[in-house]
Amino acid sequence: MSEALKAPRIAAPTGDTNRWKALVFIALAQLMVVLDSTIVNIALPSAQKDLGISDGNRQWVVTAYALAFGGLLLFGGRIADKWGRRRAFTTGLIGFALASAVGGLATSGPMMFGARALQGVFGALLAPAALSLLAVMFTDAKERAKAFGIYGAIAGGGGAVGLILGGFLTEYLDWRWTFFVNVPFAVVAATGALLVIREPEGGRNRAPLDIPGVLLSTLGLVALVYGFTRAESDGWGDTLTVSMFVASAVLLLAFVLVESRVKAPLLPLRVVRDRNRGGIYLSLGLAIIGMFGLFLFLTYYLQIVQGYSPVKTGFAFLPMVAGMITGSTQIGARLMTRVRARLLMGPGFLVAGLGMLLLTRLEIGSSYATLLLPAMLLLGLGMGSAFMPAMSLATQGVEPRDAGVASAMVNTSQQVGGAIGTALLNTIAASAKTSYLKDHIAGAATKPQQQLVALQGMVHGYSTAIGFAVGILGVAALIAFTFVNAGRPGATTVAAGAGAQDEVQVPVVAH
Repeated sequence: MSEALKAPRIAAPTGDTNRWKALVFIALAQLMVVLDSTIVNIALPSAQKDLGISDGNRQWVVTAYALAFGGLLLFGGRIADKWGRRRAFTTGLIGFALASAVGGLATSGPMMFGARALQGVFGALLAPAALSLLAVMFTDAKERAKAFGIYGAIAGGGGAVGLILGGFLTEYLDWRWTFFVNVPFAVVAATGALLVIREPEGGRNRAPLDIPGVLLSTLGLVALVYGFTRAESDGWGDTLTVSMFVASAVLLLAFVLVESRVKAPLLPLRVVRDRNRGGIYLSLGLAIIGMFGLFLFLTYYLQIVQGYSPVKTGFAFLPMVAGMITGSTQIGARLMTRVRARLLMGPGFLVAGLGMLLLTRLEIGSSYATLLLPAMLLLGLGMGSAFMPAMSLATQGVEPRDAGVASAMVNTSQQVGGAIGTALLNTIAASAKTSYLKDHIAGAATKPQQQLVALQGMVHGYSTAIGFAVGILGVAALIAFTFVNAGRPGATTVAAGAGAQDEVQVPVVAH
């Protein structure tokens, strides 16, 4: 049964003929940010050697970026709402390019760490601005489905593309090009944004900045991400690790209390109290936990156990990228306006979980064609089908003045999920490996036998951790089925501006 309901007053940007051109540059910027999350990992061993970074300090190449990016996302989202999303987008691009150039020119470890932190700062401004631009520019149901399908495919598959590009640049040029490559990406995207992006009028949040909220959220998220980072390297019982978790809990609780009392909160609680958005943030975060761990384990498995080169490893991930693109653009985008979001998200997470379940059968000599290939295809199809409607619904129906911070919450759930996934699943894998070696190493008399047992222990650790990831994806599917109860994601028109003159009659399907 359907009925016509009056939507909130909006200024629909139907006259903006450049929005599809704008999507190209927004997608290019998103690709750059996602590529950077994996491309630097490939270059890390070479950079560490050239810059004389110790084993104890090399983690800061990754950690400095993660702390700045994860800690400042909510602040970046609110700045986008306040400045205007196009201005925040272009500023983020230019700053990211400059920071990347500094990283490529680094002559010491501290210079590299500083460049990575700056990349994180500008990435935290750029990422929510990009997603919120899509949210306010594409309001028609079918157009929104296509736009978010493309965006979701890039968000999901860009990391694997980064492995290929990072392998090529490191193997055939120099590790510094993994940083320099961001500069042309950013210049093209920023130029295009200035020329074609026309942000709808009236969507800015003119309220004064919530300084206590900024400080509490930033410090709380930094402590949380750093806690999980330390847990991976120093253990869960480490004094500083535990202190970081306690500090994070106190700071974030204080943040929630402050936000419930101030007149102009950094994160209006109405954004996260919405049942659908809350369910999406939680399920996406859980799904990313599994995804990050899987990327890490498969990269090590292919290179250390199977002996793949960095370039060959990158190409081995292509089926997953193809699956994500297909799931996002052909399944998610086509069905988004026809079925409820939970009927795409829930089954999508379950299909991805089935792919992961196959990978629990990993052995030293596992066949790529008969095990890894089908598993990656299922994982890509499932994640692509789930991510696309999730990203669209997370920013749908939100007030225009909150579009940036709502988008930032999507990025925050992914960033925190990535930090948890890397630490938690690595710990599980290491524990399973240690237990396996303890039970089997006594029977290995010769060095070749000991090396074989060591590899078997490593693979056993990976498969055990992946088994936990399967369970986490099952929980993500359950949350999607139970929390996300909205109708078709594209059935309602999204608020694109705060114009007080225009009203649109929107058909909504009642279930």
